[in-house]
Amino acid sequence: MAKMTILLVEDNPDDELLTMRELRKQNVANEIVVARDGVEALEYLFAEGAFAGRDAKEQPAIVLLDLKLPKIDGLEVLKRIRADERTRLIPVTILTSSDEQKDMIESYNLGANSYVRKPVDFEQFRDAVRQLHLYWMLINEPPPSGT
Repeated sequence: MAKMTILLVEDNPDDELLTMRELRKQNVANEIVVARDGVEALEYLFAEGAFAGRDAKEQPAIVLLDLKLPKIDGLEVLKRIRADERTRLIPVTILTSSDEQKDMIESYNLGANSYVRKPVDFEQFRDAVRQLHLYWMLINEPPPSGT
């Protein structure tokens, strides 16, 4: 079985730290790659730019995608993920502080697998990350690679 990588696309250093800390507390053995803007996320997924040497056939098991990102926003990143044959089946969870209903609707219209609003409360945030990991990495059965 190929290694299961988590791609965390997050520009807020505090949210990144909290997410990483909680995943580590859950003994997540998965590699966690952090992209801090939309351009970096797309370069990772398509093995371009700073990630040109990466094997593009090894895609993350899940993308945790913030919406409010510099350079290219999360909705555009999602649109590009779903538009490309190589990445269209990767599960994408929107992990955002946006409480705009239009963001949620647009995320689902563009093919998000789930939408999680970042709780402001620390304990709720930890619990949300724990549950995301449990579901996407342990319970969910992804499509076979190369599909």
